[in-house]
Amino acid sequence: MRIASLPRRPLPWTVAALALVGLGLPSIQPAAAKAKGCPKGMVEVQGRYCIDAYEASTVEVLPKGKTRAHSPFAPVAGKKVKAISKKGVKPQGYISRDQAEEACQNAGKRLCSDEEWLLACKGKRPTTFPYGGDRKAGYCNDGGVSSFNHYYGEEGTEAPLASYTWANMNDGRLNQLKGTLANTGAHKKCKSSYGVYDMVGNLHEWTAKKSGTFRGGYYLDTTLNGDGCDYKTTAHAPHYHDYSTGFRCCK
Repeated sequence: MRIASLPRRPLPWTVAALALVGLGLPSIQPAAAKAKGCPKGMVEVQGRYCIDAYEASTVEVLPKGKTRAHSPFAPVAGKKVKAISKKGVKPQGYISRDQAEEACQNAGKRLCSDEEWLLACKGKRPTTFPYGGDRKAGYCNDGGVSSFNHYYGEEGTEAPLASYTWANMNDGRLNQLKGTLANTGAHKKCKSSYGVYDMVGNLHEWTAKKSGTFRGGYYLDTTLNGDGCDYKTTAHAPHYHDYSTGFRCCK
């Protein structure tokens, strides 16, 4: 897997010289470079790249570098926002793949590749869930209530198909109902061995694929399109967003 985020480390002159004269010594590629520490809010994976420890929240970027809070329950369209990795806050939903990529770039980061995301989720000894091979009830936020049925169904019934409109799917109330979206890091056992939280459940997380891919499931579904870390949805365009779509960044 090619990771282009980290700078190539300079070779000692003796090794570099031998490589240049054709003695068959392997060159050191960026993927093998060792990370020299990660920014605050990020953790290191195999010394190869950094990933946000928490699902991203956002702040709006104002002129002269100032920022102000942005509601995680509102879309970001028309605003310049920056991704933040912070414990104990509601992560940003209602965001598209392209908007998430821009938010990462505004923070000096980028969206994670599919491979990077999967490696961080499965951990040092790869498992289906961040915490192990078998699903554990309550470890992650993957058993929430349906806020959509609550607001758009009738007397406890499922919402009719006609109610699944763009506006309704981006209703800011949906992630505020009790039993839906949790604060980042609130599920302490939903952590991979690299120290990354909430990669299964809570919010879907966009990855860098231009065609539009999100992973990990959200608080109502972590099984429909794969189990645990293997959950993967490719049916949505990169400009799509709804209450369930979130992200995190890599560097």
